[in-house]
Amino acid sequence: MSLPWASIRLFAMDVDGILTDGRVGVSAAPGQEMKFFSVLDGLGLTRVLRSGVSLAWISGRVSGATSRRADELKIPHLIQGRTDKLPALQELARQLDLAAQQCVYMGDDDIDTPAIAWAGVGVTVPTAMPSPLAAARYITTRPAGFGAVREVCELILAAQPK
Repeated sequence: MSLPWASIRLFAMDVDGILTDGRVGVSAAPGQEMKFFSVLDGLGLTRVLRSGVSLAWISGRVSGATSRRADELKIPHLIQGRTDKLPALQELARQLDLAAQQCVYMGDDDIDTPAIAWAGVGVTVPTAMPSPLAAARYITTRPAGFGAVREVCELILAAQPK
């Protein structure tokens, strides 16, 4: 089955369990949390953005660590506090004048499943919950937080016109 990587103009993804391994370190100080992001993923996202494909992070949680990393990578669309991932993705696609076939969505939990199913290429990681695994058209070989996003970036980049 060939996937339409060449038509992709938006790569949107969940954060926890996709860009991270899903764990959140919580300190004793209120509001302080720590997340670990892969530099492999960061470089891949930077290259995808430079290629002209837009990027979005859609997270059910609001997190200062996520905001800081998004700022560092210059992620143009950061949507936090939205557990209704499909409407959030569809609203963004409409704003960007994109069809579902031009979107990749990557998530790992039940709240991501409708967005995974709607996108032209729905992606998940091997450790995802059963419903996103069933809905995904592509399952990464690399684990979440350890290059899974980079794997998808490389597929998008390889299909872009040179």
